[in-house]
Amino acid sequence: MLDRPVPPLHDGAMETDPIWFTGQLLLALPGIGDPRFKHSVIAMISHDEEGAMGIGISDPIAGMTVGAVLDQLEIAHDDPLEQPVFLGGPVEPSRGFVLHSLDWGGQEAVQVADRWMVSSSHDILRAIGEGRGPSRWLVALGYAGWSAGQLEGEMVRHGWHVTPGSDALLFDTPPAKRWQAAFAEAGVDARLLTTEGGEA
Repeated sequence: MLDRPVPPLHDGAMETDPIWFTGQLLLALPGIGDPRFKHSVIAMISHDEEGAMGIGISDPIAGMTVGAVLDQLEIAHDDPLEQPVFLGGPVEPSRGFVLHSLDWGGQEAVQVADRWMVSSSHDILRAIGEGRGPSRWLVALGYAGWSAGQLEGEMVRHGWHVTPGSDALLFDTPPAKRWQAAFAEAGVDARLLTTEGGEA
């Protein structure tokens, strides 16, 4: 399910329960080992015992705007819609997603924890084009996917840092600054991160 909430941690028996990252942000750590994810910020759409899925929100696709996508789909829009389209991840790179605020819900919109909605139908693109869509949104192509236990293994190898992140980070912060800003929100100076142990 895409709307699995992140379970709270409590004293006692709950401490042994798995921790799911749905509705959180994954931040790539230096030395992650995969150049596709260098400085990535990924909004986690689902994470459970069957695997995980997230949408990258920090890597705009060069030369591609939301308005251009709507033009290709022959969806009318009054505003030019010069917002970038993001590389959501390496899986299904032609599949589109809209990550957006909770104030719009179309037929196929799925709520992510209590934070966002994700839609992949043309209905939301038409709504955006007509100015009646969600108040905050971003468009991405493709997604990042992990099989069962794969993300947990990458966490053990220090590939990712998990943080709640703010909605302002997702929707207002310039894309080139999101990775560093997300670490700053978590109280980490990204400039001090290193791929080598024991260095400052």
